[in-house]
Amino acid sequence: MSEVSGGIDYAALFDAVPTPLSVLDRDFVFVEANQAYLEITGRARGELIGRHLPDVFPANPDDPNADGPRNLLASFRRVLETGKPDTMILQRYDILSPGAEGGYEERYWSPVNTPVLGEDGSVLLIVNRVEDATAYVRDSLAHPTSLTGAGDGLLAAGGKVAEAELYARARELYEHNERLRRAHAREHEVALTLQKAMLPTHMPLERRNAAVRYRPAQGSLNVCGDWYDMINLSEDRFAVAVGDVVGRGLEAASVMGQLRSALSAAMRVADGPAQALYGLDLYARSLDGALATTAVKLDIDTHTHTLTYSSAGHLPPMLCHPDGFTELLDQATDVPLAARSRPSHRPQAITTYVPGSTLVLYTDGLVERREESIDVGLKRLSESLARHRGLGPEEIADNLLEDLGMNRGTADDVALVVIKL
Repeated sequence: MSEVSGGIDYAALFDAVPTPLSVLDRDFVFVEANQAYLEITGRARGELIGRHLPDVFPANPDDPNADGPRNLLASFRRVLETGKPDTMILQRYDILSPGAEGGYEERYWSPVNTPVLGEDGSVLLIVNRVEDATAYVRDSLAHPTSLTGAGDGLLAAGGKVAEAELYARARELYEHNERLRRAHAREHEVALTLQKAMLPTHMPLERRNAAVRYRPAQGSLNVCGDWYDMINLSEDRFAVAVGDVVGRGLEAASVMGQLRSALSAAMRVADGPAQALYGLDLYARSLDGALATTAVKLDIDTHTHTLTYSSAGHLPPMLCHPDGFTELLDQATDVPLAARSRPSHRPQAITTYVPGSTLVLYTDGLVERREESIDVGLKRLSESLARHRGLGPEEIADNLLEDLGMNRGTADDVALVVIKL
């Protein structure tokens, strides 16, 4: 590679970095390595570039406990999954000595693996930075010193850390972290299964020219208290709803699942959105964790081109007309579920639309920001929707998330439904 920009030769700069660096693609194939990396591994550039890492540095067959190669690949996979750097503990990873008759050399490494992200936030490349700690480990093992035993530092005479002890403790820590990762992976799988069971299939969406996007908050095990639903009522009519339970994580998701199921049933038998939300309000009063849940429901009639809606404290749906004019459907907004001491009937409103219009339902995570008026977020959504109104629902949904900063992670749950009317 060679690129000169602003008078800087970045290829020469990379090659001159004294820290050993290599660059691998998503399949763990070497695409670049600097001079320090070549020297520390004893390899020529032609022996690396275009080759798979395990082929260049295979595991030592004479060492039954050789887990360094496996650990390194596991770290690479974590980088691909999370898009974040992964710092590894001290690893033993023996490598073949250069030359036809060379055997395996015992080597100890301290690796850090860092993602290179594309514009869409996906991982394009992985930068592998290594420090060779072999000489230090061998020196510590060959010249052990008595430990002072003071505190928890395991300090040797003169303040030097006993590397053998450090390595042993590092291995214990790594094994403990691996057990935690496996436990987290199982918990994550359970959470995904739960979320999948709670949310509707995409059959009504495909029939009604609609798209959905579901983004749990970062660190929430990919489950959340936001939900959406869409059901067909007849050939010319269908209903759509979006809701938001207070809180996040498994507890909020559990409440969400119960409320979504109750509203889904009510949507099929109630005479309009207001009656459906009235029934949901009655149910929410008997459900722990449902207090102050917000929800909005619309009935869409494609024959009369009308939208009938009611909201229980939820942010108003947004309707974008073919000419780019946007309006908020805010004429039938009432308090959240179970917020009154006694249940009461809900308001309902009706409006017309022109074919070719776009309807958007969403939860507050899409538009709310700390230290910013909600009106700013709604204006941002309105401008983005008007700008992309000529696209299909899938493309509109993707652009709305991008324009509102959702692709860089979100501190709150987000549910988004886009319907091309």
